[in-house]
Amino acid sequence: MSIQLRHTLRQALATSDRPLFGGWITTGSPVVAEIMAGSGLDWVMIDMEHAPNGLESVLAQLYSVSSYRVTPVVRVPASETVIIKQVLDLGAQTILVPMVSTVEQAREVAEAALYPPRGRRGVGSALARSARWNRVDDYLNNSADHVSVFVQIETAEGVDNAVAIAQTAGIDGIFVGPSDLAASMGLLGQQNHPDVVAAVKDTFVRVASTGKPVGVNAFDPQHADAYVKDGADFLLVGADAALLARGSEALADRYIDSSPQPASVSY
Repeated sequence: MSIQLRHTLRQALATSDRPLFGGWITTGSPVVAEIMAGSGLDWVMIDMEHAPNGLESVLAQLYSVSSYRVTPVVRVPASETVIIKQVLDLGAQTILVPMVSTVEQAREVAEAALYPPRGRRGVGSALARSARWNRVDDYLNNSADHVSVFVQIETAEGVDNAVAIAQTAGIDGIFVGPSDLAASMGLLGQQNHPDVVAAVKDTFVRVASTGKPVGVNAFDPQHADAYVKDGADFLLVGADAALLARGSEALADRYIDSSPQPASVSY
């Protein structure tokens, strides 16, 4: 018996003739993950860095999106070898690693996702969903074909090192995080500040020179459109929690704030 695995984000980007648009899943809910997966978006990011997710909830969300055409990405909470191994063993085929600012950090991330002799990933595929419990032919020797690794540039130092980070063997692409980039530039909470936008565009140019894909987080439609024109290959354009918050607020504005309030009753 042989099982074929789904495509990675690397493969999805390589075969697309347009930028790929994704949604951020932060609620930790498999139901919400499935709703997002069925929306028509190209990819979804199951987040472990800023969301209440552990291994069990990530696994449940990977199951819930697996029947849809969407490409799932799991963002691990940190560039730690054990966490990367565990998330890959869950069957995540694309991981995103935050806060990578140097070549040394990028190299450590890449090695954590590769089996020896190329890397340090622990061998447990016979017991793991990653190889579908040894139902994927020759998974150990071909695992690099089934896994893609993207890293986030989120600091001014990372922008300076963007070319070398992107060129690191085993790194498939770069994702820019404007919020933390703004913080590192002394502009906390100002991810749309002109200096931050300029740094994002600078990163695009640097990464594009290496031939690797580059993406960005951009919830504001105007900024998302501008980043597409500036060369973004993939974007996060919304998050489940934000969509629910803004949508429920719109309901309240429509049906409560603008409606006459009932008179209070005295007894």
